[in-house]
Amino acid sequence: MKTLSRRSGFTLVEIMIVVAIIGLLAAIAIPNFVKARATAQKNSCIANLKQIDGAVQQWALENKKQATDTYAFSDTTLLGYLKGSVLPGGGTCPGGGSYTEGTTVSATPTCTLAGSGHTL
Repeated sequence: MKTLSRRSGFTLVEIMIVVAIIGLLAAIAIPNFVKARATAQKNSCIANLKQIDGAVQQWALENKKQATDTYAFSDTTLLGYLKGSVLPGGGTCPGGGSYTEGTTVSATPTCTLAGSGHTL
């Protein structure tokens, strides 16, 4: 009697099926990751705008400023309230935009990516 020795391993068809399944899963997952990243950047930008607005309002209250008074991010008395990565000169929007101050204390700061939903 002859005994046949069979090699164990995967056939080319099996490997191609696995690669096709992995490619299909990647095609489904990658757009969702991109969308989730953009949403996270937008939410982080909005949180930064809220922090900037809160700092300006606190600065205005403690320095007896009126709602019609103007301010600038470069004002040395305001810089103490704008600390960390939110600082407009040293920090930028996570989406790649930049922050601009409002024209008056009562106006809210804005992001250059306001068209993408980066608004307060």
